[in-house]
Amino acid sequence: MASETHMSGPECLIENTNGRLLVNPKALKTLSAIQQPVVVVAIVGLYRTGKSYLMNKLAGKNKGFSLGSTVQSHTKGIWMWCVPHPKKPEHTLVLLDTEGLGDVEKGDNQNDSWIFALAILLSSTFVYNSMGTINQQAMDQLHYVTELTDRIRAKASPDVDGVEDSADFVSFFPDFVWTLRDFSLDLEADGQSITADEYLENSLKLKKGTSQKDKNFNLPRLCIRKFFPKKKCFIFDRPTNRKKLGQLEELCDDKLDPEFVQQAAVFCSYIFRNSKTKTLSGGIKVNGPRLETLVQTYVSAINSGDLPCMENAVLALAEIENATAVKKAIAHYDQQMDQKLQLPTETLQELLDLHRTIEKEAIEVFMRTSFKDIDHLFQKELAVQLDEKRDDFCNKNLKASSDRCSALLKDIFSPLEEGVKEGIYSKPGGYRLFIEKIQELKKKYLQEPRKGIQAEEILQEYLKSKEPVTAAILQTDQTLSEKDKLIEVERVKAESAQAAAKMLEEMQIKNQQMMEQKEKSYQEHVKQLTEKMERDRAQLLEEQERTLSLKLQEQARLLQEGFQEENRRLHKEIQNLQKKMKKPRKECCLS
Repeated sequence: MASETHMSGPECLIENTNGRLLVNPKALKTLSAIQQPVVVVAIVGLYRTGKSYLMNKLAGKNKGFSLGSTVQSHTKGIWMWCVPHPKKPEHTLVLLDTEGLGDVEKGDNQNDSWIFALAILLSSTFVYNSMGTINQQAMDQLHYVTELTDRIRAKASPDVDGVEDSADFVSFFPDFVWTLRDFSLDLEADGQSITADEYLENSLKLKKGTSQKDKNFNLPRLCIRKFFPKKKCFIFDRPTNRKKLGQLEELCDDKLDPEFVQQAAVFCSYIFRNSKTKTLSGGIKVNGPRLETLVQTYVSAINSGDLPCMENAVLALAEIENATAVKKAIAHYDQQMDQKLQLPTETLQELLDLHRTIEKEAIEVFMRTSFKDIDHLFQKELAVQLDEKRDDFCNKNLKASSDRCSALLKDIFSPLEEGVKEGIYSKPGGYRLFIEKIQELKKKYLQEPRKGIQAEEILQEYLKSKEPVTAAILQTDQTLSEKDKLIEVERVKAESAQAAAKMLEEMQIKNQQMMEQKEKSYQEHVKQLTEKMERDRAQLLEEQERTLSLKLQEQARLLQEGFQEENRRLHKEIQNLQKKMKKPRKECCLS
């Protein structure tokens, strides 16, 4: 599988041409070949902030994504580079580098919002890259996060009031990483050293107040906190002096600032070890073809004027995957039946038992690869096709048995046929010789193996075809009296009736076996469906618990901040009171 992801360099995944987003078929073909689970890391930020350099480092290269050395934005649209994951075997790392936000040459920034939204929709780790510190200007530049609910729908049908809970987004939004480039401050707060993560948390604290200014201050911070419960921050020194920034692709690590090199290494290590496999609602692991479908579905929605809807994307993906799951299940059934079934079978039950075993395996194949099969339409389609396959094999079994039995009868009874032609039974005593010969050849026929389920029926058909010859030989045999002939006629009729009754009984048994098999097939579908629904329910509960836990953690942080703010206010009030209480004492002493 690793060879499937050996791209020599990045290629454009989504073109941004004249204000329209276009998917690159060549890139989709690359994705379609990746059967491994994918870890998708997307980076977004203002143009000329060094996004592409970080992505090249994640790819293990100095060159790849275009860096550029001027004030023009080099990356247009979204570019993709698929490489073997350096830390997760049998996984592919998909790197998405986006065009710089806020490029003045574009004029219309409408597509910036869509690029931002697509990066979130497609990634499992979302990296926001900016220059300097996290101040109000940096927050204002991150206004795209406040527009997410206007750009993305989680559900096809929102709640009655038309509002979607942030929890609907949290369940499938990526982890958030903020990279601060050319960071020059000391990481301190209240005279104490703090980590980059603590710096980020402090920067996301909300202001108390209801003024428009307070609302504008809080909105981007609140959105980041609600949509991205898992957050990480990295700071980077300037890699080299300004004149050499345009030569980053050519500079070895020993030519760069050692602190920057170390910081970049720490960032890459974190991404490699902590970025998760792209996963959809229901615990569906995304591979290349699934990511391909998501790209097409989201871009198609944007170009048609709709909002990209994650639920619709999953359902569109389910349509494709479930149809494929049916094909895989049927292919498994065909392959196993062709390999294990030898026609004709001695009994119908032998065929049905094999069918049932392989049918169970086929249903398991379907259940493993299908998801969100609304109203179980695809499973019903599988059941119909498996029933048709079973009936087809039953018909083939009948024909194979009939052909073999007919061939055996022709070969075994050929001496009898020759004797009739030569007239050796058309003489006194010939009837007895004829009947004895039939019994002898019949015994020989019955001893032959692998005749199949038509053995008796084809034999009886053959004997019935010989009744006119038998009657003629009987009537011409002068050694038999009329009474003997009448007795013999009745005996033949009785044997024929007995054989017919036996065939009727066998037919009823076969019908009963078929009815039992259909019931067993139905029960197998129900059993495996029930087990899958239990697994899906458990997965859903796990997702809901994780989402609830993340929300509770965020609420706890908000409460803690509120308590800390209140404590600071109370502490300040106490200090003021103490100052007031001390002041009169001093005056008293002076007097």
